[in-house]
Amino acid sequence: METPLSLLRALPIRYPVELTPPSGFVPARLETWPSVDGRLEFVEGKLLYRPPCADEQSEVVSGVVYELVSWVRQHPEFVVATNEAGMLLKGAVRAADAAVWRKDSTHVHGTIRRVPPILAVEVAGEEDTVASLRHKARWYVTHGVEVVWLVFPTERFVKVVSRSSTRTFHPGDALPAARSLPGLAPRVRDLFFQLG
Repeated sequence: METPLSLLRALPIRYPVELTPPSGFVPARLETWPSVDGRLEFVEGKLLYRPPCADEQSEVVSGVVYELVSWVRQHPEFVVATNEAGMLLKGAVRAADAAVWRKDSTHVHGTIRRVPPILAVEVAGEEDTVASLRHKARWYVTHGVEVVWLVFPTERFVKVVSRSSTRTFHPGDALPAARSLPGLAPRVRDLFFQLG
């Protein structure tokens, strides 16, 4: 006889999965968030769950972070955050694979940042589609993020989304430097260096 859990595993699941927030849940207070193996965001009044990152996604995130940290060492007026870098914007909480903020007094230590980053980076996981990540990029841009990099490991391309355009870049291309991030223009292939 099949158990409910084995039946659930056999069903196709579309991520993100909406969870019921626990009693006392306050999006701005991390200590009220449930402890799960995976990633959580709070968007449009919904607590959303995604599974942990798979190998390709996590390897490409590390390539992205390497490029960002290498750049920020020459630009100490900025800070790079990763590991589902949280931001509380207009009552919603999003978590970027990587993000770049300007260092200033608006940062509150020990909690979720409450100002939009200049750059947010999302690396596609197995459950992500171009359409789902473009939707997330539009959310970022409408909430004050200047530029978003959508990185697709399987297809090896990057979409750069801003308020005025969406452009696609391939391994031989360099990403365009955002006006607020002078000189941050890595080659697309360098983001994928660990994939061979």
